[in-house]
Amino acid sequence: QVQLVESGGGLVQAGDSLRLSCAASGRTFSSYAVGWFRQAPGKEREFVAHISLSGRSTRYADSVKGRFTISRDNSKNTVYLQMNSLKPEDTAVYYCAARNGISTTALLDYSTWGQGTQVTVSS
Repeated sequence: QVQLVESGGGLVQAGDSLRLSCAASGRTFSSYAVGWFRQAPGKEREFVAHISLSGRSTRYADSVKGRFTISRDNSKNTVYLQMNSLKPEDTAVYYCAARNGISTTALLDYSTWGQGTQVTVSS
């Protein structure tokens, strides 16, 4: 089973960009679909984006479509979330999660989670 570590969060201004990384341990990372989720204070954790095992298939929440891009480099055991045109409403703790099989938008489908990285966007 893989272990996940997120990095790249921080405090930025509206309109800025950030790139989050999700580094995985384990030799079978290419067997795992990966999703990014986020949780804002007082709100439930929500789906942001997911990527298939090969990286050919991706899906985004409507709220981030056109601004965020998910990608993966299986040779580096890393999944990225490029976030552009950030808005204050993107402020949240961002988590990556992995599951053995196809990528989905459902939190409960993912068995392995990272510890999260804080993203704060000021207006």
